[in-house]
Amino acid sequence: MSEKIRVGLIGYGRAGKAVANVLGTDPRFDLRWIARRHSQEGEQTHPETETPIVGLDRLNYGELFDRIPVDAIVDFSRPESIHSYGEEIRKRRIMLVSAISAYEENDLEYARDLGKDTRVLCSPNITLGINFLLISSKLLRKIAPFADVEIVEQHFREKPEISGTAFKLAETLEVDDDRVTSLRLGGIVGHHEVIFGFPYQTVRLIHDSIRREAFGTGAAFALEHLAKCDKGFITFDDLLLKLMRELVFEAGEE
Repeated sequence: MSEKIRVGLIGYGRAGKAVANVLGTDPRFDLRWIARRHSQEGEQTHPETETPIVGLDRLNYGELFDRIPVDAIVDFSRPESIHSYGEEIRKRRIMLVSAISAYEENDLEYARDLGKDTRVLCSPNITLGINFLLISSKLLRKIAPFADVEIVEQHFREKPEISGTAFKLAETLEVDDDRVTSLRLGGIVGHHEVIFGFPYQTVRLIHDSIRREAFGTGAAFALEHLAKCDKGFITFDDLLLKLMRELVFEAGEE
């Protein structure tokens, strides 16, 4: 692998554009291309970083990987995309960081199978803060299994579905989906809150995404640490817990 991690970004919606801003200016990475579903006249590069934008209606993934090789791809597109490029990254041992929140179980099974041959990380929310929220919520749930738990998620008005991150929180904390409350309001990028109701006290764990560039810093964190792992299907939890164990070990030696 080259000194810089060569990255291809799939998806050029609002989140993809923000991720391109981060990865395209981070000295650890070489953002080599951005792939979108359809070509658009007059749009050839990302304006903030001058990264080339390619339309997949004119080029398949095999041709793209051959023409502009990468060490890793970051996917902010659609659940079905993984089936389009999966065998190509398997063959070339290209790392995958996927931030798709709407994967079905068959998509995740396929991602796990790709992990037999390359490094794969899937996270329904790639922000570093939300993944720390997941771990800390799980820890508090184990400490106090008697507490009532409610989950609140708030997003921008145009987001139609309930947050995949909220469902992941519910699954992690072993609470029913009907304990998830959703609000859609203008001006909100993303808000997740886990409320623990104890006798005589309440604990609230909150994460707010201020700008979509938070997805980019999370993807950068995942890329950096995934590159140090052996092949396999890896979660964001795995990366964070590995770092926590290292910190505890270092503290024990002092």
